[in-house]
Amino acid sequence: MAKKPEKAKPEKAKRPEKAQRPDSAKQPENAKPDKAAKPDTLWKTPADEALRWVRGTDLSTLDETSTPGWAGKRADGEALLAARAPQLAELQERLFAHGRTGGDRSVLLVLQGLDTSGKGGIVRHAVGMVDPQGVQHRGFGVPTEEEREHDYLWRVRNALPRPGYLGVFDRSHHEQVLVVRVDRLEPVRTWRKHFRELNDFEAEVAASGTLIVKVALFVSPDEQKKRLAERLDRPDKHWKYNPSDIDVREKLPQYLAAYQEMLDRTSTPVAPWYAVPADRKWYARLAVTELLTGALRSLDLDWPPATFDIEAEKARLAAS
Repeated sequence: MAKKPEKAKPEKAKRPEKAQRPDSAKQPENAKPDKAAKPDTLWKTPADEALRWVRGTDLSTLDETSTPGWAGKRADGEALLAARAPQLAELQERLFAHGRTGGDRSVLLVLQGLDTSGKGGIVRHAVGMVDPQGVQHRGFGVPTEEEREHDYLWRVRNALPRPGYLGVFDRSHHEQVLVVRVDRLEPVRTWRKHFRELNDFEAEVAASGTLIVKVALFVSPDEQKKRLAERLDRPDKHWKYNPSDIDVREKLPQYLAAYQEMLDRTSTPVAPWYAVPADRKWYARLAVTELLTGALRSLDLDWPPATFDIEAEKARLAAS
């Protein structure tokens, strides 16, 4: 008797992979640098192009481990980050000198992201390359009693960088359409009005001479869990841990929807958003450094000319 044909075993369904942007192939974390290429040539797509938010992009397809625009390895990225230091420092010093001599330009770097997304590390490794006397750093947590007596933009206006300064916001006025929305701190009809208010406010800030660079940092749930676990395991990290971080993890789908609409509705020509995958800390730091360097370079500031007779002062110095 002929044997019955065996039934084919059904294939296991594969989990759909997150879409990657062009030029965002994953790189080994500890790979050796590419000696055949200079680090600054490994940006196959400039950071400001590769990361600039395009309205309508599905945020849920963002691969948090990817390195958009970057074709090098981790070691290449760290080498370029170190090489950028003197250039970034000089550009920021020119801005500071510009402000000290009557100029009206400034730069505002907005870092938005959930806890463990790497905002603090970027401040230390990227912003930390410049002279701190020319930096105004401000974190935006729960409003104080005094701040609650004013509209939500009051404390933001008070923290804007003065001419010549690099301002850095750790979180920002966009919390009004993120945590306020997710935690239902205002009625829907109220927080929805904030989108237009935010755009009008940033247009006003830009018109006053401030160049705005907004960065949204995204870590995967698994990476966030790993970083939170590290904070619990290390006594020197306990101060960074907050039990509410677990509550936020339970609301990740709501935050994803809130970030999606925030990016779509508040990324404008004068204040664009850049969506940065942040599972690889080295890449996030490199990307923000590139964005900041490009912003400062675009100001095209030269050293202020002397307001005194240089030769006469040389003679006076020699005679002193």
